[in-house]
Amino acid sequence: MFYDFDKIIDRRATNSIKWQKYPQDVLPLWVADMDFAAPDPIRIALQRAVEQAVLGYESPSRELREIVAARMQTLYGWQVSPQAVVATPGVVAGFTAACNAVCTSGQGLLVQPPVYPPFLKVHAAAGLLRQDAPLTVESSGSQLSYSVDFDVFQKAVDSAGAQTGMFLLCNPHNPTGQAYSKADLTRMADICLKGNMVICSDEIHSELLLDGSKHTPIAALDPEIADRTITLVAPSKTFNVPGLFCGFAIIPNADLLARYTKTVECMAMHVSSLGLVAAQVAFSGDCDEWLAALRLYLAANRDFLVEFVRSGLAGIKTTVSEATYLAWLDCTSLVNSGRITGTPYEFFLRQAKVALNEGREFGPGGEGFVRLNFGCPRCTLAEALGRMKTALDL
Repeated sequence: MFYDFDKIIDRRATNSIKWQKYPQDVLPLWVADMDFAAPDPIRIALQRAVEQAVLGYESPSRELREIVAARMQTLYGWQVSPQAVVATPGVVAGFTAACNAVCTSGQGLLVQPPVYPPFLKVHAAAGLLRQDAPLTVESSGSQLSYSVDFDVFQKAVDSAGAQTGMFLLCNPHNPTGQAYSKADLTRMADICLKGNMVICSDEIHSELLLDGSKHTPIAALDPEIADRTITLVAPSKTFNVPGLFCGFAIIPNADLLARYTKTVECMAMHVSSLGLVAAQVAFSGDCDEWLAALRLYLAANRDFLVEFVRSGLAGIKTTVSEATYLAWLDCTSLVNSGRITGTPYEFFLRQAKVALNEGREFGPGGEGFVRLNFGCPRCTLAEALGRMKTALDL
């Protein structure tokens, strides 16, 4: 079946955060939602739900929890009990609940910047100390790659006089697009087990794999690791339904599950009925053909961007994402040379009328960077990159 990802959908007439934040002459390639229609099976199921007329309170059904568990088995060979699946209003809500369920005030929360900005803020509300284990970056020509420095990672554990209560992992990583290897996941997990900490793994981009990349849930490595892990998944990024606010925590350990469930209830983290409908269809497998086509399109968009950076945006370097629809652009040399004044985010917004994400918001290592969302029709991506090139050439 043919899926038209080149189709332009006018979102300016909606309440889209992505398209309403900036003036109409600005192309928005920032917040992580895609400019593609959600798969037909999801839209049909939502239409049927609306046609029933009564949109009352709903709780996740056993069938839905079974479908989530079955998807883990199908994709990763990871056997999960449906009873271990807890619905949340998305992944941010999921790791917010995890911090409150797992940690006690004064403990440390370990993160790996540069990283998704909510990772850098969640510690404060829970009375925790943030402990940074920055990723290491290397460059080759116009391309960047990131890796874990395990000496840095180990030193961050129990740093600043605080016992680390939880490691908050982003896999695949946002914004670098890295899909962690089994070897790296195992080494991180071993350190966490020895430090007696819980792992909370945000795996929201786990199905947006490019070029045959593989995803391994860290909890699927070993039962002992699973026993100390909260895994967060959602259909929102993969199937482009983020506005329905539905995700899931998978928690095999019964005691940890009970603590987490109580916290979710106390924080009144209710999931919308339509979000549950969409999630059930998304994870059922009915949209997998659409997803396969999407991955090919996103990989082609990424390749277009990487080549454009190499040939047309001299002085900028980019990651080559293994997963996600996000690119992480290093503009520091242009800032240092004076070709970019202000931050790259400010420069491209002002001079190119292209809205990207401000790199500083991703924490240490984000200064001089911007994040670009290439989950859009290729003509939109081409126009944005062309505007950026023109701004630099002036």
